[in-house]
Amino acid sequence: MTHQTVQRCLARASRFGVMAALDDSPRPGKEPEITLEARAWLVSLACQKAKDVGYPHELWTTRLLARHAREHAPNAGHVCLARIAQGTVCKILAEQEVKPHKVRYYLERRDPAFEAKMAEVLCVYQEVAILRAVESDAVKASAETDPGTANKTVEKAVPNVAFISYDEKPGIQAIANTAPDLPPVADQHPCVARDHEYKRHGTLSLLAGIDLLTGQVHACVENRHRSREFIGFLKKLDTAYPSDTAIKIILDNHSAHVSKETNKWLAEQRDGRFSFVFTPKHGSWLNLVEGFFSKMARSVLRRIRVASKAELKQRILAYLDDLNREPVVHTWSYRIILPAR
Repeated sequence: MTHQTVQRCLARASRFGVMAALDDSPRPGKEPEITLEARAWLVSLACQKAKDVGYPHELWTTRLLARHAREHAPNAGHVCLARIAQGTVCKILAEQEVKPHKVRYYLERRDPAFEAKMAEVLCVYQEVAILRAVESDAVKASAETDPGTANKTVEKAVPNVAFISYDEKPGIQAIANTAPDLPPVADQHPCVARDHEYKRHGTLSLLAGIDLLTGQVHACVENRHRSREFIGFLKKLDTAYPSDTAIKIILDNHSAHVSKETNKWLAEQRDGRFSFVFTPKHGSWLNLVEGFFSKMARSVLRRIRVASKAELKQRILAYLDDLNREPVVHTWSYRIILPAR
């Protein structure tokens, strides 16, 4: 550093203050050609759809936006944009954090009772957490006093109720290879080699429910997921739990869940045997089983190849049997926010 630099820094400190002296002073340079009004016009144009301006494109590209500005900006009173380049358009849009060439999806809440239904579902999860805590405390207390009566103490502490998070996963494709997969070979290709062509054998639907207290997975694999398949799943639950157990099911608003056939079968059952808690419309993410389906899709179904639908069904059921050997209790951590008074 030269002494002239030090002198300039000290001079700035004496004139503008110590903090201002840490930064360089504005330097003389060419005045910007693109005015603030022209920039605002360009950003406003980018916030419209290209099709609304007369183009066949749905969204803008920066190249198309620059061409449109060169052709129409002078007529709009912004001659400074007559020679604008694509890179300058990108810089102006980046300053305002506008990305007209991208789409980010959102989900509109169309259910007027969304908050109430969401609270009902979350209260079920909270009830499960309370019952699990009561069960844990009962086990500890009985183990300290009389280990032989631990099971009886737990049965008295926890009511006869089962909580099931249920949903369907339709359209599981049974895809077969037309040529065998090639395993990885050292120093040649590091991953599995697979031929691009494949053969479709149809699809299957997985109907699954997770017991929120035990982690047990109840499932059926069917060709379709109509009312009769849903009733078949309910019958499976009916045989899986004692007759005096109340079964509370969290599920979405699929037509099979509220059909006449389903309601008729439910009316024939014991009062209090089955009760449904519906997620709000466009709120299926509140159903805990969705996370289970996501994990299954990533770990088992992704890039799966089978010779037939029967093999696909067998492999899905084998995966579920493996899970049920050591069930994992799923929990929900979404907070219930009470309205302000």
